[in-house]
Amino acid sequence: MNLQQLRYVVATAEHRTMTDAARSLYIAQPALSRAIRDLERELGMTLFARSGRGVVVTAQGRRVVKLAREALDAVHEIEGLANQTTVTEAELRIAATPSLEPGLAGRLLPAYAAEHPGVRVHIVRCDGRDGVVSAIRDQRADLGLTDLPVPTDLITHPLERQEIVLISPPGLELPNPVPMGRLHGMRLALPARGSLRRRELDAMFGKFSVTPKVVLETDERNGWLNAVRAGQASLLWYRGMAEQAARAGLVVRSLEPAVRRVVAVVHARRRLPLIAQDFLATAEKGTAA
Repeated sequence: MNLQQLRYVVATAEHRTMTDAARSLYIAQPALSRAIRDLERELGMTLFARSGRGVVVTAQGRRVVKLAREALDAVHEIEGLANQTTVTEAELRIAATPSLEPGLAGRLLPAYAAEHPGVRVHIVRCDGRDGVVSAIRDQRADLGLTDLPVPTDLITHPLERQEIVLISPPGLELPNPVPMGRLHGMRLALPARGSLRRRELDAMFGKFSVTPKVVLETDERNGWLNAVRAGQASLLWYRGMAEQAARAGLVVRSLEPAVRRVVAVVHARRRLPLIAQDFLATAEKGTAA
């Protein structure tokens, strides 16, 4: 297997159709199909199976794709070391949830870009923690920014503890901080029922024996804020979003007792590309400061 074949395998896995993969490689689709078939014969295994108008990676193929990506990452690092005086075309992919993306874009990325101007950072937007985990497992992202816990097959690098606050429309007569018992009967916008985030909030409500009045159930963050702006409900969100809420004329209050979540950079148990290692170092340095 040579480097060209590795690139063919990875491109086919990423695009899921031979036509799109061939287009990204600037070769003819029949040539790519023949190259994949030749490689399968060489290895004695089936890497891709037909599925409708596309292809799916087989169990054996997933292992080959993973190793192929790692090999190509290693080659890119070697090429980068050999061309340190030139501007690189490296891309770092970071998966993040909507709640944490503003902190990533506002704090971590500028610090990283200042030290590594030749790296282009692509944010993979995910609906929630499960989406971040999937993006890393599927190798659509090199790193993820999410709150904990995450499955044990991922490595975590805790960065900070973020407070969960109550964001409400103006005019509600509430103390600050808000005793947890005051959430009983309160009109709240919550994540969709059955989601991981909703299960965690329901567990918190159960711990304090409170039952809020749910007026909106959605995983769409803009839907939450719109409901609060319209005076229909309050919501529980990260302190990091307080500035955005305050600009919208909403009221931010702490909870009593305080509720905090650990935010971490997470990644798969494999050797990280050098640019991802550098981002980790920048993030951890910023936390220490």
